[in-house]
Amino acid sequence: MADFRGGEAVWIERLDNLRNVIRQEVIRRQLSRHVTAGMTVLDVGCGQGTQAIELARAGCVVTGVEPSKELRLRCERSASSSGCAIELIDGAVDQLDEIMVGRHFDVVCAHGVLMYMPSMTGAITALSRRVALRGLLSVTFRNGHALAFRPAMRRDWAGALAAMEAKEYVNELGVAARSDRLENVETALVESGFEIESWYGVRVFNDAIAADMQVPEGEDLAAMLEAEDAAGRRDPYRWLASQLHVVARR
Repeated sequence: MADFRGGEAVWIERLDNLRNVIRQEVIRRQLSRHVTAGMTVLDVGCGQGTQAIELARAGCVVTGVEPSKELRLRCERSASSSGCAIELIDGAVDQLDEIMVGRHFDVVCAHGVLMYMPSMTGAITALSRRVALRGLLSVTFRNGHALAFRPAMRRDWAGALAAMEAKEYVNELGVAARSDRLENVETALVESGFEIESWYGVRVFNDAIAADMQVPEGEDLAAMLEAEDAAGRRDPYRWLASQLHVVARR
């Protein structure tokens, strides 16, 4: 499976698009229900630092791990301009045992990472070893229950039919990735000594919009985000989300 580096340039180009604005804000709201000031946080695959900076602003002590030099620089600049102190380390999920020897955190996050890992179970195992006793693990993954929903909403019937039986897909960055189902992620978490505390949907109503769509002029963005936040917290809507966000406790 290809890694994220193949789509990094496109990702950076689309950082301000509507889909990413919704995704980042919904995850921020969901995390805020579980994370409080003073907690130590490890954000693995922190990218440009959107969540890491928000957590630092909320009073957390944040360490970010990111293999991309360009994204680390962007995170560093954004943190500095926001007046936030974030420890940034070059690395990835499969290097955590080497770069985080003896370190454990109240919260470990990996958002938008699992879909690029060769083994979801292996990634969760590696992440879990960094979580302190009674700590939290927050992961997002491509929702395998609804992989056909986006192509169907775009009237791509052949794509929708194919996605119903698929696990792997090529995402809108042009990178090969993998979807997972909630029950499989839960099994991996239980095997690592965790219990799901809450799970949410991320981007329900706006997943089928164009990948490069900006926030429309005149859009009531606050109302849109309220609707997305509400849909991600309740059935049946959250099952149709592009990604699922699981918060589990050791």
